[in-house]
Amino acid sequence: MRAANDGLRFLLELSALVAVAIWGYDLTDGPLRWLLAVAAPLAVAVVWGRWLAPRSPRRLLDDPRRLALEVAVFGAAAAALVTSGHTWSGVVLAAAAAAHLALTFPLGQRGS
Repeated sequence: MRAANDGLRFLLELSALVAVAIWGYDLTDGPLRWLLAVAAPLAVAVVWGRWLAPRSPRRLLDDPRRLALEVAVFGAAAAALVTSGHTWSGVVLAAAAAAHLALTFPLGQRGS
């Protein structure tokens, strides 16, 4: 079950990057849309890699701050989909993220 939840987490991470790329692209027109489609997921990847990635050498956040940042990242990704007109996808992403995060406690995956 732990491996399945880890796999779900990986899919959620990729989905968050795609979601903010879609949001960046849909936010404006012209060349700026391409810049935002690249910069938004890059910003999320930097935050994730710096403070949330399991193998990050600088992972200094412990729960509850780490959990709050994970909720913020997945919540922002879901909100990005909803504001881009992909409401159902945003709801599915939010529900999957909530299920994943809830499972991390009984599965003992919240350790540092």
